[in-house]
Amino acid sequence: MSPAEVRVLLWYRAPEGAEHQVVAAFHKISTQLRGTPGLLGSELWRPVHDSADFVVVSEWENRRAFETWERGNGHKDATAPLRPYRDPRREQPFLLLEVVASY
Repeated sequence: MSPAEVRVLLWYRAPEGAEHQVVAAFHKISTQLRGTPGLLGSELWRPVHDSADFVVVSEWENRRAFETWERGNGHKDATAPLRPYRDPRREQPFLLLEVVASY
């Protein structure tokens, strides 16, 4: 059995009127991470009824690929543009999910 794909969810909160800054930071980071080994894709989500909340969802080949990247030297620098927007209401800023089944 091959290692399962994983999804990483990260929660962000934009100050009032600064939603565009979160979107711009996401685009900047995504451009830098293009071609990262094991990264299959990344999306920026926003709830329909709260334009200040955001969720970044990244898709990875497997947990090992994500953890290798996360421990690497470039991880903190590459993701720095979004760090000021971490959602302070959440105790855990991210969630790592393993894909158990899909259709």
